[in-house]
Amino acid sequence: MATGATLVAALALTACGNSGGDTTPTGGGGADGVKVAFIPKIQGIPFFEAMNSGGKDAATEFGFTWVYSGATTADPAAQADVARSLIQQKVDALAVAPNDPDSMAPVLQDAKNAGIVPFTADTDAASSAREFFVSQASTEGIGGALIDQLATAMGDSGEFAIVSCGRTAANLNAWIDVIKSKAAADYPNLKLVDTVYADEDQAKAVTMAKDLMNAHPNLSGLIGPCTTAAPGIAQAVDEAGKTGTVRTVGVGTPQAMLPFLTNGSSSASVLWNVEDHGYLTGWAGWQAAQGIAFPSDGQPFDVGRLKGVTYDAASKVLLLGDPLILTADNAGDYDY
Repeated sequence: MATGATLVAALALTACGNSGGDTTPTGGGGADGVKVAFIPKIQGIPFFEAMNSGGKDAATEFGFTWVYSGATTADPAAQADVARSLIQQKVDALAVAPNDPDSMAPVLQDAKNAGIVPFTADTDAASSAREFFVSQASTEGIGGALIDQLATAMGDSGEFAIVSCGRTAANLNAWIDVIKSKAAADYPNLKLVDTVYADEDQAKAVTMAKDLMNAHPNLSGLIGPCTTAAPGIAQAVDEAGKTGTVRTVGVGTPQAMLPFLTNGSSSASVLWNVEDHGYLTGWAGWQAAQGIAFPSDGQPFDVGRLKGVTYDAASKVLLLGDPLILTADNAGDYDY
């Protein structure tokens, strides 16, 4: 863990309250009784369950209570209801991966007004009252890796389309912006023909990908920048018998992508260690709830089992590290 951290009075809180309702408290509950809550975009999918697993690990190691609670649909209103419930339960730090940053912003302000440290993880709400954002990898790193991997698979030429998830998801939209700008600058023979949104629904992503292939007979590439669309587009290519003709890359979890990476319907998955991201999220909330600041000199530091974490004080972004490229050779090394 980082040394030399200083106290920040603005973040000092009093630990209180009990979790209940639809929350899942986990961890040792250290002497200070700190409770860190995390609200995913949607509960029950492998990606966020892996973040939950990492958060539990941090809670056990550092001695705080981890509360994981989310809606079963990617609905901004339902997510806001979960947040309000946790505010009423008086958790000490509240992390959210907002489906819609704009609609979550007033709820994060409510948390701050209640003496709770509000922050974001996985997806940012930069214009909100959030104290900081726990980022999995840089926007440029993820978006750039997605288009680089697709360009390599497509031979730097051809038509491609994007099947995203939530239309208002800030992280996905930021990655798509990088994909567009980098494609225009570095791959002039690649042409983006359409971008569609399948919410957090893999079956819907399958259908949309098939529709895109039918609508664009010359389509030779698909990007799925979220963990339900990535396997969805690969499944669509497989079922359509277009493996080797239409290349796919995406942001998919290892076990979900392994069959498609193995059979060639996906060329690569751009991700990060999701469990480590949850671990960092839990640690960050625990630190902030105690009023302990992150090292602000921009130099890499270690957090428990994590090496090379950085914090940018200007943007208030705590960064896990570089993206991970999953292929048929290494996806089986991960159990989520």
